[in-house]
Amino acid sequence: MTTGIVAGFVLRMARESVQHAQNTQAGMAEAMGVDLATWQGWESGRRPLANMKAGALLDLRRRLLGHGADPVALGLLDAALDADRIISATVNPDEVRRHPLADWVHTRETAHLIAWALNGTVPSALASRPTYSRRRSPAAAAPLLPAQDRSDFFSRLRETADSALRAGEGGVLLHRQALYLCSYDRTPDATRWMGHALHARRDLIAARGWTPHWAAARSTATALVRLGDTQPLLDFIDRAMADDDAAETANLNYWAYWLGALREPQANDGFMRNKPTDWEPVRLMRGLVNGLHQAPGYVDLYTHSLWALLTAHPWPPLADSELADRPSARTTQLLDDNAISPRSTRELSAVHYVLRENRT
Repeated sequence: MTTGIVAGFVLRMARESVQHAQNTQAGMAEAMGVDLATWQGWESGRRPLANMKAGALLDLRRRLLGHGADPVALGLLDAALDADRIISATVNPDEVRRHPLADWVHTRETAHLIAWALNGTVPSALASRPTYSRRRSPAAAAPLLPAQDRSDFFSRLRETADSALRAGEGGVLLHRQALYLCSYDRTPDATRWMGHALHARRDLIAARGWTPHWAAARSTATALVRLGDTQPLLDFIDRAMADDDAAETANLNYWAYWLGALREPQANDGFMRNKPTDWEPVRLMRGLVNGLHQAPGYVDLYTHSLWALLTAHPWPPLADSELADRPSARTTQLLDDNAISPRSTRELSAVHYVLRENRT
């Protein structure tokens, strides 16, 4: 398979975002001082960017930025390299000593870039960027893996999840993250397997408050929503989050890492128990507000998390007036429709009050 396809495609988008004649492959190769075949190999993934020396890759990114490349696309290169590594390790397990999903907590950007390669869904970070929306090239619109590679990826990822589960405590992180990525496969057989695997973990969701398996329970409940079963998530919020200080802290830390408000990489889920001193409340609130608009299936989780954030940190709307204005219509609609849980109705009313007070 082509092992550098995601990072190569992100590099291509960065190159196409340049506003002058050098945005062709030949022009950019000349500007960067490399031969055309090398540049084409980087973009196609045949010559993976991960094989470059760290200093050379850093220099390439800085020089592209100096030529006017979109900083958002360039900022996704690290996540794209991670996505390529995860895909390659899954499809070619004999070539790695340890699966990368067992070594660190992956980010939303990495997960979205993997999904881009598996089902063509444009990552939210790129969907509205001029570098994507204005493209007119007849070339591929996504770094989509060949059909056989996609099939192999999901088949071997399910095997990875099963083997991690059998490994006990040492496989908790690998199992949680592999199971989450398995939910991107919507074929009938995969959906049946996923439903069985998730429902077999319902005991985790039934636990009250913080437990060492809290993160796995949260991932299980949210993955079940993707299969159309929303009740486990509502139960999880009631039993394993609400009114438990450790679990509320873990939830906000989880969101902070997932949404980019906590920037330091994390080796395991243990960081969720720490007091939230290292993340940015305004950035976190912005991500939760966006989710309230963009992910209707998770409205109860976003509502509770937004309520918990404003309870602990009521000042972010004062730091960014848009944060007080933007959710207003959405919260009004949700409250008027009466389609959310009683807990969410109470908490969203409290959120609406705080935002209204910060607009006056």
